[in-house]
Amino acid sequence: MTAPYTPGPRSRIKRNPKRGSYDRATVHAILDSAMLAHVAYTIDGLPYCTPTIHWRDGETLYWHGSSASRMLRAQGPGLPVCVTVTHLDGLVLARSAFNHSANFRCAMVFGKAHLVDDAAEKERALYAVTDRLFPGRNAELRPMTTQEIKATSVVRMEIEEASAKVRGVNVGDDEEDGIWPVWAGVIPVTTVIGHPEPSPVLPDTIPLPAHLSAFAAGRALDTALQDSFTRWQEES
Repeated sequence: MTAPYTPGPRSRIKRNPKRGSYDRATVHAILDSAMLAHVAYTIDGLPYCTPTIHWRDGETLYWHGSSASRMLRAQGPGLPVCVTVTHLDGLVLARSAFNHSANFRCAMVFGKAHLVDDAAEKERALYAVTDRLFPGRNAELRPMTTQEIKATSVVRMEIEEASAKVRGVNVGDDEEDGIWPVWAGVIPVTTVIGHPEPSPVLPDTIPLPAHLSAFAAGRALDTALQDSFTRWQEES
Protein backbone atom coordinates (compact mmCIF):
# COMPACT_ATOMS: atom_id res chain seq x y z
CA MET A 1 0.00 0.00 0.00
CA THR A 2 1.33 3.44 -0.94
CA ALA A 3 1.85 5.74 2.01
CA PRO A 4 -0.24 8.93 2.12
CA TYR A 5 1.30 12.35 1.72
CA THR A 6 2.71 13.79 4.93
CA PRO A 7 0.89 17.06 5.63
CA GLY A 8 3.00 20.12 6.25
CA PRO A 9 2.21 23.74 7.12
CA ARG A 10 1.06 24.44 3.56
CA SER A 11 -1.15 21.40 3.02
CA ARG A 12 -2.59 20.57 6.43
CA ILE A 13 -6.37 20.97 6.39
CA LYS A 14 -7.62 23.03 9.33
CA ARG A 15 -11.14 24.00 8.27
CA ASN A 16 -13.47 20.95 8.34
CA PRO A 17 -10.58 18.45 8.55
CA LYS A 18 -13.04 15.53 8.39
CA ARG A 19 -13.47 16.36 4.69
CA GLY A 20 -9.76 16.25 4.10
CA SER A 21 -7.53 13.47 2.85
CA TYR A 22 -3.81 13.01 2.25
CA ASP A 23 -4.36 9.72 0.46
CA ARG A 24 -2.33 9.63 -2.76
CA ALA A 25 -4.98 7.76 -4.73
CA THR A 26 -7.61 10.37 -3.80
CA VAL A 27 -5.35 13.30 -4.72
CA HIS A 28 -4.25 11.66 -7.97
CA ALA A 29 -7.81 10.81 -9.04
CA ILE A 30 -8.87 14.45 -8.64
CA LEU A 31 -5.86 15.63 -10.65
CA ASP A 32 -6.21 13.00 -13.38
CA SER A 33 -9.94 13.54 -13.97
CA ALA A 34 -9.52 17.29 -14.60
CA MET A 35 -8.73 19.10 -17.83
CA LEU A 36 -7.45 22.30 -16.23
CA ALA A 37 -5.39 23.26 -13.20
CA HIS A 38 -4.59 26.65 -11.72
CA VAL A 39 -0.95 27.40 -10.90
CA ALA A 40 -0.40 30.08 -8.21
CA TYR A 41 2.96 31.78 -7.68
CA THR A 42 4.56 35.15 -7.02
CA ILE A 43 6.80 37.24 -9.29
CA ASP A 44 8.58 40.26 -7.83
CA GLY A 45 6.33 40.12 -4.78
CA LEU A 46 3.07 40.17 -6.79
CA PRO A 47 0.60 37.26 -6.83
CA TYR A 48 -0.48 35.48 -10.01
CA CYS A 49 -2.68 32.48 -10.76
CA THR A 50 -2.62 30.93 -14.23
CA PRO A 51 -5.00 28.30 -15.68
CA THR A 52 -3.26 25.59 -17.68
CA ILE A 53 -3.65 22.08 -19.05
CA HIS A 54 -1.73 19.71 -16.81
CA TRP A 55 -0.78 16.04 -16.73
CA ARG A 56 0.73 13.75 -14.13
CA ASP A 57 3.40 11.09 -14.41
CA GLY A 58 3.77 9.39 -11.04
CA GLU A 59 4.71 12.06 -8.51
CA THR A 60 5.55 14.61 -11.21
CA LEU A 61 3.14 17.22 -12.55
CA TYR A 62 3.75 18.81 -15.94
CA TRP A 63 2.25 21.81 -17.70
CA HIS A 64 3.24 23.71 -20.82
CA GLY A 65 2.84 26.94 -22.72
CA SER A 66 4.52 29.39 -25.06
CA SER A 67 8.27 29.83 -24.72
CA ALA A 68 7.54 33.56 -24.61
CA SER A 69 5.38 33.16 -21.50
CA ARG A 70 6.53 35.32 -18.59
CA MET A 71 4.95 32.86 -16.19
CA LEU A 72 6.89 29.89 -17.53
CA ARG A 73 10.18 31.78 -17.66
CA ALA A 74 9.73 32.86 -14.04
CA GLN A 75 8.99 29.30 -12.94
CA GLY A 76 12.09 27.91 -14.61
CA PRO A 77 14.67 28.32 -11.81
CA GLY A 78 12.67 26.38 -9.21
CA LEU A 79 9.90 28.79 -8.21
CA PRO A 80 7.65 27.60 -5.35
CA VAL A 81 4.14 27.05 -6.71
CA CYS A 82 0.75 25.82 -5.56
CA VAL A 83 -1.34 23.88 -8.09
CA THR A 84 -5.08 23.41 -7.52
CA VAL A 85 -7.82 21.43 -9.26
CA THR A 86 -11.52 21.66 -8.37
CA HIS A 87 -14.59 19.73 -9.53
CA LEU A 88 -18.02 21.21 -8.77
CA ASP A 89 -20.44 18.31 -8.20
CA GLY A 90 -23.56 19.91 -6.77
CA LEU A 91 -25.36 23.01 -5.46
CA VAL A 92 -26.54 22.45 -1.89
CA LEU A 93 -29.67 24.42 -0.98
CA ALA A 94 -30.46 24.53 2.73
CA ARG A 95 -33.27 26.15 4.71
CA SER A 96 -31.05 29.09 5.63
CA ALA A 97 -28.69 31.16 3.53
CA PHE A 98 -25.89 30.43 6.01
CA ASN A 99 -26.07 26.67 5.43
CA HIS A 100 -26.11 26.78 1.63
CA SER A 101 -23.04 25.02 0.28
CA ALA A 102 -21.62 23.08 -2.65
CA ASN A 103 -20.50 19.52 -3.21
CA PHE A 104 -16.99 19.42 -4.62
CA ARG A 105 -13.70 17.56 -4.97
CA CYS A 106 -10.50 19.57 -4.86
CA ALA A 107 -6.78 18.89 -4.65
CA MET A 108 -4.00 21.25 -3.66
CA VAL A 109 -0.39 20.28 -4.36
CA PHE A 110 2.85 22.09 -3.63
CA GLY A 111 6.35 21.94 -5.06
CA LYS A 112 9.00 23.82 -7.01
CA ALA A 113 8.50 24.41 -10.74
CA HIS A 114 11.43 23.80 -13.09
CA LEU A 115 11.68 24.28 -16.84
CA VAL A 116 12.39 21.01 -18.62
CA ASP A 117 15.71 21.59 -20.39
CA ASP A 118 16.50 18.03 -21.42
CA ALA A 119 15.47 17.72 -25.08
CA ALA A 120 14.40 14.07 -24.85
CA GLU A 121 12.29 14.61 -21.72
CA LYS A 122 10.70 17.72 -23.22
CA GLU A 123 9.71 15.87 -26.40
CA ARG A 124 8.32 12.93 -24.40
CA ALA A 125 6.32 15.34 -22.24
CA LEU A 126 4.85 17.17 -25.23
CA TYR A 127 3.69 13.91 -26.76
CA ALA A 128 2.39 12.78 -23.37
CA VAL A 129 0.03 15.76 -22.99
CA THR A 130 -1.87 14.57 -26.07
CA ASP A 131 -1.84 10.88 -25.25
CA ARG A 132 -2.80 11.55 -21.63
CA LEU A 133 -6.03 13.09 -22.92
CA PHE A 134 -6.51 11.02 -26.09
CA PRO A 135 -4.50 7.76 -25.88
CA GLY A 136 -3.43 6.59 -29.33
CA ARG A 137 -3.90 9.93 -31.08
CA ASN A 138 -0.21 10.71 -31.53
CA ALA A 139 0.16 7.64 -33.72
CA GLU A 140 -2.23 9.26 -36.22
CA LEU A 141 -0.82 12.78 -36.19
CA ARG A 142 2.03 14.26 -38.15
CA PRO A 143 5.16 14.50 -35.99
CA MET A 144 5.88 17.76 -34.22
CA THR A 145 8.41 19.96 -35.95
CA THR A 146 11.62 21.20 -34.36
CA GLN A 147 10.24 24.74 -34.42
CA GLU A 148 7.02 23.68 -32.65
CA ILE A 149 9.02 22.02 -29.89
CA LYS A 150 11.27 25.08 -29.60
CA ALA A 151 8.27 27.40 -29.38
CA THR A 152 6.82 25.46 -26.44
CA SER A 153 8.08 25.38 -22.87
CA VAL A 154 7.40 22.51 -20.49
CA VAL A 155 7.44 22.84 -16.70
CA ARG A 156 7.73 19.98 -14.24
CA MET A 157 7.01 19.92 -10.53
CA GLU A 158 7.74 17.12 -8.09
CA ILE A 159 4.88 16.92 -5.59
CA GLU A 160 6.28 17.78 -2.15
CA GLU A 161 3.02 18.15 -0.24
CA ALA A 162 -0.59 17.51 -1.22
CA SER A 163 -4.07 17.29 0.21
CA ALA A 164 -7.58 16.69 -1.04
CA LYS A 165 -10.88 17.97 0.27
CA VAL A 166 -14.25 16.49 -0.65
CA ARG A 167 -17.86 17.33 0.19
CA GLY A 168 -20.40 14.86 -1.17
CA VAL A 169 -23.39 14.91 1.19
CA ASN A 170 -26.86 16.43 1.33
CA VAL A 171 -28.05 19.45 3.26
CA GLY A 172 -26.51 20.25 6.64
CA ASP A 173 -29.43 22.13 8.15
CA ASP A 174 -29.53 23.22 11.76
CA GLU A 175 -31.89 20.89 13.62
CA GLU A 176 -34.45 23.59 14.34
CA ASP A 177 -34.56 24.54 10.63
CA GLY A 178 -35.84 21.14 9.55
CA ILE A 179 -39.51 22.18 9.69
CA TRP A 180 -39.07 25.45 7.77
CA PRO A 181 -41.47 25.20 4.77
CA VAL A 182 -39.05 25.66 1.88
CA TRP A 183 -37.49 23.20 -0.59
CA ALA A 184 -34.02 21.97 0.36
CA GLY A 185 -31.70 19.49 -1.30
CA VAL A 186 -28.90 19.07 -3.82
CA ILE A 187 -28.90 20.10 -7.48
CA PRO A 188 -26.24 17.91 -9.14
CA VAL A 189 -23.75 19.60 -11.47
CA THR A 190 -21.95 17.71 -14.24
CA THR A 191 -19.83 18.87 -17.18
CA VAL A 192 -21.13 16.79 -20.08
CA ILE A 193 -19.46 16.04 -23.41
CA GLY A 194 -21.36 17.30 -26.45
CA HIS A 195 -21.65 15.89 -29.96
CA PRO A 196 -18.44 16.07 -32.05
CA GLU A 197 -18.32 18.91 -34.59
CA PRO A 198 -16.09 17.88 -37.53
CA SER A 199 -13.67 20.32 -39.10
CA PRO A 200 -15.31 22.08 -42.07
CA VAL A 201 -12.55 20.70 -44.35
CA LEU A 202 -12.70 17.12 -43.01
CA PRO A 203 -13.42 14.58 -45.79
CA ASP A 204 -16.56 12.52 -45.23
CA THR A 205 -14.45 9.37 -45.55
CA ILE A 206 -12.61 10.02 -42.25
CA PRO A 207 -14.64 8.70 -39.30
CA LEU A 208 -14.35 9.55 -35.63
CA PRO A 209 -11.47 7.33 -34.42
CA ALA A 210 -12.14 4.47 -32.02
CA HIS A 211 -9.62 5.79 -29.50
CA LEU A 212 -11.99 8.71 -28.80
CA SER A 213 -14.74 6.36 -27.63
CA ALA A 214 -14.26 7.54 -24.02
CA PHE A 215 -15.53 10.97 -25.13
CA ALA A 216 -19.00 9.84 -26.15
CA ALA A 217 -21.68 12.53 -26.30
CA GLY A 218 -23.59 12.78 -23.04
CA ARG A 219 -20.81 11.30 -20.93
CA ALA A 220 -19.41 13.12 -17.90
CA LEU A 221 -16.11 14.81 -18.75
CA ASP A 222 -14.33 13.86 -15.52
CA THR A 223 -15.16 10.18 -16.02
CA ALA A 224 -13.92 10.29 -19.61
CA LEU A 225 -10.66 11.98 -18.59
CA GLN A 226 -10.07 9.46 -15.81
CA ASP A 227 -10.68 6.57 -18.21
CA SER A 228 -8.29 8.10 -20.75
CA PHE A 229 -5.62 8.61 -18.10
CA THR A 230 -5.96 5.02 -16.89
CA ARG A 231 -5.67 3.71 -20.45
CA TRP A 232 -2.62 5.90 -21.10
CA GLN A 233 -0.92 4.53 -17.98
CA GLU A 234 -1.67 0.95 -18.98
CA GLU A 235 -0.29 1.46 -22.49
CA SER A 236 2.80 3.47 -21.49
